[in-house]
Amino acid sequence: MTNMLTLYGAPGSGAVAVEAALILLGLPYRLIEGATWVEPEARERVAPVNAMRQLPTLVFPNGEVMTESAAILIDLSDRHPGSRLAPAVDDPSRRQFLRWMVFVSSAIYSLHWIKPDVTRIGAEPAQRDAVVHAVHERIAFCWQHMDSQLTPDRYLLGDTLTVLDLYVNVVSRFGPWRPRFEQEAPKMTHVMARVDNDPRLQPLWERRFAE
Repeated sequence: MTNMLTLYGAPGSGAVAVEAALILLGLPYRLIEGATWVEPEARERVAPVNAMRQLPTLVFPNGEVMTESAAILIDLSDRHPGSRLAPAVDDPSRRQFLRWMVFVSSAIYSLHWIKPDVTRIGAEPAQRDAVVHAVHERIAFCWQHMDSQLTPDRYLLGDTLTVLDLYVNVVSRFGPWRPRFEQEAPKMTHVMARVDNDPRLQPLWERRFAE
């Protein structure tokens, strides 16, 4: 049995946020690549450990499997409290941290599941363009709402970087893309510029979100 974590991920996916957390935590991991939304073979690679065939999927050294990006990020942070990547349970910002981690996951990230196959929600393939446009408008609205509720400092919840900053940084790169995010969420945009330029993470962003 290896002491190394195993992460199923792909460039441009939500797993990149988990990679960023692992880098900041200094935890070694083995990466199994595969864009499950376009590669049938990638779906089959992850299937033995995640029947949903989705990314990210994290396998611990003891064989325990964890899925759901927000849950993974919160768990990793809580297991390493010295990293300060999540507010402690008794920290005044903990409730808002949990609120926005779940919001990004449920109100924004989850909508991207529709786009590769609009028949998942009962739409006809011919309706794809209209459905994707509606999804993007909803995502933009959600970013606008989140931005209106936050008062960022250096980072979204204050002067300390948390996995919420990593999560927003990655998900804001998905369609409708960063320019629309910057239009709808100007306060968060200033924080994302700081996270983009963090020297510990720049190589990851360049590698995993290459043009």
